[in-house]
Amino acid sequence: MLTRDKVGAKMFFRIRPAEILLSLRAGPKYASILSRENNCTYSHTVKLLDTFKRLGLVDFEKKGRIKVVKLSEDGQSIAGSLYNVMAKLSRVKEKT
Repeated sequence: MLTRDKVGAKMFFRIRPAEILLSLRAGPKYASILSRENNCTYSHTVKLLDTFKRLGLVDFEKKGRIKVVKLSEDGQSIAGSLYNVMAKLSRVKEKT
């Protein structure tokens, strides 16, 4: 079984989890909207969100029959840091 540290590290070295976390920076969203925005299946999105929940990065808020997903305080911090890293990486030029 992976420890919390290993699960978190593995999650953010893959593009889909990072994209979903960054999508939540704009504000709370439904899982179906997150999956559409990130070109990811609904079931994979829900699985990632459940992992984020276990890591304490997101909170679910029930609105009627639908759950809204929002970043926790730790999730906001990590998403901000991830955004900064990705912005820096986009400015890196390939050496020829």
